[in-house]
Amino acid sequence: MWISDKWRDFELLDCSRGERLERWGKQILVRPDPQVIWDTPRNNPLWRQPSARYHRSRSGGGAWDKGTLPESWPIRYGELTFRVRPMNFKHTGLFPEQAANWDYIMEKIRSAGRPISVLNLFGYTGAATVAAAKAGASVCHVDAAKGMVQWGKENAEASGVREMPIRWIVDDCAAFVAREQRRGRHYDALIMDPPSYGRGPGGEVWKLEENLWGFVELCSGVLSDDPLFVIINSYTTGLSPSTIGYIAEAVFGRRYGGHCESRELGLPVTESGLPLPCGASCRWER
Repeated sequence: MWISDKWRDFELLDCSRGERLERWGKQILVRPDPQVIWDTPRNNPLWRQPSARYHRSRSGGGAWDKGTLPESWPIRYGELTFRVRPMNFKHTGLFPEQAANWDYIMEKIRSAGRPISVLNLFGYTGAATVAAAKAGASVCHVDAAKGMVQWGKENAEASGVREMPIRWIVDDCAAFVAREQRRGRHYDALIMDPPSYGRGPGGEVWKLEENLWGFVELCSGVLSDDPLFVIINSYTTGLSPSTIGYIAEAVFGRRYGGHCESRELGLPVTESGLPLPCGASCRWER
């Protein structure tokens, strides 16, 4: 497991009975987590007095009880600064377990000894984009949601990389990659965080289990002749790290050789000292 244990502004204080108790800067949030199926004692008094709590609805979805929570606030991770804010469906705009990948991205780019171009697909609010730009790469950030791309620009501004060579693209990722391939454009590194389920602009249905293989094959067509790395993330329950690794090996290893490693991502839980699994990630490198 890759554990993101270098945080100062974020802390997973405890988790029990389907919820997580978290510190985001000075704000204490309680959010649901379906993987937290254990019923351990809730000894931390902050369980009873959080800054905000997300309540699930029996009819689907849910809502925040925000109290005095600010609309948004900054948190730092090393050299990086992000704006977080409560969103629909419990999210804050940042997945703190991905910090282990941000470290990897920055180290690989800085040690490459050459200019690196990165394509970040399903780029969300741009944390990986900001990390790559901070390390000196040129980045193309693609997401179908205009609001997420705007948020990414805010994170770039907060981290001091707004003037770096970042292309911000609002588009369907598969359609964009297909066009880039026709244009003959290539990238030295790929980062992708495809959703478990979604619908395209024409009503097309995306299911990760059915579409990931074809999408990864498509993306292999825009890798340069001297690629640095590929990262594939997944939050789909039941899709193991080994499954993602198999796809990466079959697509990228077959063409370039190299090495592939797949693990769960995790966050340390302060109360128990145990890591909470938070998804799967695969790293292929030349």
